[in-house]
Amino acid sequence: MAEWAPATTGGGVDGKERARRALDAAGLPADALTDCRPLGGGTYNTVEELRLADGSRYVLKIPPPRTAPGLAHERDLLIGEERFCRAAASVGVPAPGAVGPETAPPNGHLLLTYCPGISAWGDLDRAERARLRRELGGHVARLHTVNGPGFGYPSGALGPLAADWRTAFTTMYDALLADARRFHAWLPRPVDDIARTARTAYDTLEEVAVPRLVHFDLWDGNILVDRTAQEPRIGGLIDGERMFWGDPLADFVSLALLGDIRDDADFLAGYREAGGEVEFTPAARRRLALYRSYLYLIMLIEVVPRAAGDDHVTWVREAVSPQLEAALDELTEGHF
Repeated sequence: MAEWAPATTGGGVDGKERARRALDAAGLPADALTDCRPLGGGTYNTVEELRLADGSRYVLKIPPPRTAPGLAHERDLLIGEERFCRAAASVGVPAPGAVGPETAPPNGHLLLTYCPGISAWGDLDRAERARLRRELGGHVARLHTVNGPGFGYPSGALGPLAADWRTAFTTMYDALLADARRFHAWLPRPVDDIARTARTAYDTLEEVAVPRLVHFDLWDGNILVDRTAQEPRIGGLIDGERMFWGDPLADFVSLALLGDIRDDADFLAGYREAGGEVEFTPAARRRLALYRSYLYLIMLIEVVPRAAGDDHVTWVREAVSPQLEAALDELTEGHF
């Protein structure tokens, strides 16, 4: 999970040459590059801001070497981000624009237009936050109108897209648990126990008949607030690299990270006003608990291949593991 934020150091000679090559590949004037600086906050891809002589700004994303440790689904993540950006543009949702040919990211990188705003929600007053959450609900509802060609991650990291959601999501879940075993990740319960609990809800996945666009990383840090207008507005939904084609309900996990989307009346009002359909039936609540467990497992497992610092590991264990246990308890107790 990541956000775009300016870092303090500038790009080096190698970085500028890489940026010029990316601009040239996208049909932009490479000799117009005036600055290349890293953007902090990311934990997987390298992210850089490019500034051109005419004042235009771009974001260049470069994946880690293929030999770098990572979760199974993280291979070729930028393919997903390219798909997300083009899909968002097709339904009028503010997001970075993918620059260049409409293909998988060339040469392993992805060049994007720069979105206005910063991920600063903490200093909003109650009325501003309510209005922005309502606006956000409308944007997410429009994202969920985009249909995919099948279910799963578009990168093919876990195999080809599946014809049904149950096949796709159980493949995703099993791959993640295999990552937990491979990296010997600390989890609050044995991996086999988690697998058995998750399987109790797999039948509810069969209710999902149409693959929809799911961002799956829409926490506050990836929702930019643009304050250049008279009133703050949503400037862009960024870092769509973890998108997949699946159940729109899955997006509600990160949108209420470590919380419950049902408590966010403003978001849900905006979602429904824009045509989004959501009903928290017993089956839907079981799926939501399943998706919560999936995201919280990612957060607990990824600290190993990321070689996260002790402070972050401690925070994840203290903040995330109780949420994972609560989601698994919901599935076990079946109080829906």
